[in-house]
Amino acid sequence: MSPLLAISSGTVAAIVVVLVIDLFAIIFGLSFVRARRAEREATQPGAAGAPSRVEGGRTASKPVSRRDFFRSSLVASLLVFSAEFGGATLAFLWPSLKGGFGSVIAAGKVDDIKGAISEGKGVAYFGQGRFYIVPWSGHSSGDVNYEDEGLTAQGIMPLYQRCVHLGCRVPWCEQSQWFECPCHGSKYNQAGEYQLGPAPRGLDRFTIQIDNGGNVLVDTSLVILGPPRGTNTIDEPPQGPFCVAPA
Repeated sequence: MSPLLAISSGTVAAIVVVLVIDLFAIIFGLSFVRARRAEREATQPGAAGAPSRVEGGRTASKPVSRRDFFRSSLVASLLVFSAEFGGATLAFLWPSLKGGFGSVIAAGKVDDIKGAISEGKGVAYFGQGRFYIVPWSGHSSGDVNYEDEGLTAQGIMPLYQRCVHLGCRVPWCEQSQWFECPCHGSKYNQAGEYQLGPAPRGLDRFTIQIDNGGNVLVDTSLVILGPPRGTNTIDEPPQGPFCVAPA
């Protein structure tokens, strides 16, 4: 199996867990409401075995005990929390439909991007999509072949900006021509492949397409796990001093 795996299964699992929690909370709440309703009906005047108390010609209702009050408050709080948590989680996991991160992003014309890479001295950064686009004309390495995975097109490849160690944004170092994480010193070459530090693999990435009009489309709705340690498709050592001291 290729090491470049999609993590959509984790998203599905999170949604299922949220739905199960909400369903349990709803069932628990409904059962409590039914029990309370049956108790009220049993204590109404005229019901068989219903205790009643007459004061001044009026039947006095049974006061709510402290235990019942706190139990009702707990159930209500649980239902509200479950609804808010489930809604917030689904809103976070659901792909954005407004052209931001989590959707297919039109990054521009392929020629313009290649020009921006040259001006950026090695990479082009797209903050809206949280990714870099780098040049790539390397070779396969082990089981890793970016072209077969749809991760490169016409000599360019998108990389997720997030460090796979603890999630810091990884800047590009013009001196070394590597990506260097300022948090714990993980380092990746221009293709986002692991070189140094505590990171468990290379930078994650996205699929890319170029349409007939030369428009570059990067799908940020699906994160593709980065290549494993030892992958090196460009065989390029650092070109100068590091921006971040080695860990």
